[in-house]
Amino acid sequence: MDERDWLAERFEHHRSRLRAVALRMLGSASEADDAVQEAWLRLSRSDVSGVQDLGRWLTTVVGRVCLDLLRSREARREEPVAGPVPDTIQPPTYGGDPAEEALLGESVGLALLVVLDTLAPAERLAFVLHDIFAVPYAEIAPLVDRSTTAAKMLASRARRRIRQGGTVADSSTPRQRAVVQAFLAASRNGDFDALLALLDPDVVFRADRTARKAGAAADLDGAAAVAGKFCGRARGARLALINGAAGAVWAPGGKPAGAFRFTLASGRIVAIELIADPERLAQLHLTILADGRGLRMGDVGGDELRPGGEPDEHGDP
Repeated sequence: MDERDWLAERFEHHRSRLRAVALRMLGSASEADDAVQEAWLRLSRSDVSGVQDLGRWLTTVVGRVCLDLLRSREARREEPVAGPVPDTIQPPTYGGDPAEEALLGESVGLALLVVLDTLAPAERLAFVLHDIFAVPYAEIAPLVDRSTTAAKMLASRARRRIRQGGTVADSSTPRQRAVVQAFLAASRNGDFDALLALLDPDVVFRADRTARKAGAAADLDGAAAVAGKFCGRARGARLALINGAAGAVWAPGGKPAGAFRFTLASGRIVAIELIADPERLAQLHLTILADGRGLRMGDVGGDELRPGGEPDEHGDP
């Protein structure tokens, strides 16, 4: 057996584990397959004669590839475009010690992927590699261009947010609606304390590229920062259902110009995403809620949704 055949055989031995890493990082089956393929290409071009643990080496390679993809996605603010991810992702058996087998035996479903998607790319990488695949912080640190201590702090922040979220996003529409409605009311009334009470301490705000070009804040982290930005604002935003989940929309003249998607966990808002890209807005099913009635976006008009001017990133005229 020549060296390339030997590498191919060893790579196939680790493929299922690598795909499990990529699925957790990317939440996209097709992107995970692309990341694994890129890992093979890098392996085939590398001299690994001095590598003692090929499985660990490949895991960090896949982690780096996924981190690059996540950062690129952040730059474009695009959603994964691949097919559906299974409700649970069962990692394969990996030839390691029993403790590692136990870690890999835990399934990660869509509920956790929802929470993971609120994390910054570096936080997500640190958490997934360390807490799920037991990669030491010393090996994670170079991937995120930070010290070992800083890598540990990234994972700790991610772990805290996931634990506070209970790893399960709130799915009750009435409960979501009540929280979002209270958030909009507190925002309009300038009630900073009420906003803080509705926000998770580690809440994040993210805006897509179109919204950022229009002047929206790109990233906000923490309840104080998010509450301060929204306090006294959102006068033009309206409570809405976005793909069946409670959110907010502004639609001057009845045409959607922006949508806020909220992720809730344990009764608090853990993430707010502002979508202003016309193509992404067109793909959303939007229903404005007014006086307890559901109005399809295409049917909405009149003064109800005309704030009197172009709104800013908070739905203000």
